[in-house]
Amino acid sequence: MSWPIGIAFLFVLIFGGVPVAIAMGIVGLVGTASIIGIEPAWFLFGAVYFDSGRNYTLSVVPLFILMGNLVIQSGVATDLYRTANAWMRHFRGGLALATIVASGGFASISGSSLATTATLSRIALPEMRKYGYADRLAGASVAAGGTLGILIPPSVILVLYGIMTQEHIGKLFLAGMIPGLLGVIFYLVAVRLSVMGGDEGMERQDKLPLADRIRSLRGVVTTLLLFAFVLGGIYLNVFTATEAAGIGAAGAFVVTALRGRLVFRETLQTLFDTTKTTALMFLILFGAMAFLNYVNLSGLTGDLDSFVISLGAHPYAVVFAILLVYLVLGCVLESISMILLTVPIFHPLVTSMGFDGIWFGIVVVVAAELSFITPPIGMNLFVLRATARDIRMNQIYRGIVPFVGVDLVRLLLIVLVPGIVSLFGLLY
Repeated sequence: MSWPIGIAFLFVLIFGGVPVAIAMGIVGLVGTASIIGIEPAWFLFGAVYFDSGRNYTLSVVPLFILMGNLVIQSGVATDLYRTANAWMRHFRGGLALATIVASGGFASISGSSLATTATLSRIALPEMRKYGYADRLAGASVAAGGTLGILIPPSVILVLYGIMTQEHIGKLFLAGMIPGLLGVIFYLVAVRLSVMGGDEGMERQDKLPLADRIRSLRGVVTTLLLFAFVLGGIYLNVFTATEAAGIGAAGAFVVTALRGRLVFRETLQTLFDTTKTTALMFLILFGAMAFLNYVNLSGLTGDLDSFVISLGAHPYAVVFAILLVYLVLGCVLESISMILLTVPIFHPLVTSMGFDGIWFGIVVVVAAELSFITPPIGMNLFVLRATARDIRMNQIYRGIVPFVGVDLVRLLLIVLVPGIVSLFGLLY
């Protein structure tokens, strides 16, 4: 089966309702069998699932997920919002600014854009409405803030990207720091742009005394110290990413216990959620690896390289074409599936043109972030609509425009100024 037929078959399965993980596995098996025969294909297919399931490196995934779920169980989302509000409440649009900061912190813990949007919508929306914030600003700040977690370390998507491409996970985490912080800063700018030039009816809150603001940090200091210890250990080469994940999971268990939230029933549900999420991610990852075998055997990457060379296109033109593909796919596919589906095709092409694989990983994740809030089919917008049914979609679309605008600026900066990504990497 030639690769154009295989790719077409894959998208027929996906848009026909077959889960992406299963579709990639089917195409990987059938395509490989058509090239090397059914028995070798079955052997190779089984080896992907069996050997990958025993891979020590992959233990980083469930451990980081468990770490995030335990910290969430400890009730940190409410404390993050309360702390951010204490420091920013007196600014114009302060509650929306606090929502962005709290979303960045919570999203980095949970690693899920959709979960962050759903959680913060229940915490932040009632508070912003109480003080007269327009629905378009309140909803947009929640939806946009939710996207930050898939880039800010420790990001599970960056871990999966590193496993797929054999890029260094520690360097990926380090490379994501500045773009992640830029995402928070640019979204704060978007909030300020949203409240300029008109009275949103927002009620300004009094500035809290410094002592009260410092006191508000007590609810999050243990969590912040845990994350600083885990990430600092990776960056300083004290321990590997896998060891850091184990330390982080153990530390999150202690933090949850110290906060009095280590209830048996909740902890059992946390373990169940971790297992379910891990199984889903592994299913997608193993399907992508089976698909990767077919891609390599079919000669797709070589044909793609030859095609690009024959066009004589500038390397950056190719990168922008790839970004366009991600923005379109992001409207219909979940981010992990989208990235693992396309990385086996695009990563060899981009690196063959002289671009750094670490840089490309960050670019891909930022593009995936943007697709979560791009109208009309951004997934975060629909999650927000599902949790706040009284907010009209046209209000959400209007409110999200400044956030999409600053995200496009950030993406262009990262593409055109690669030093933004590699700056911390020089220290590794």
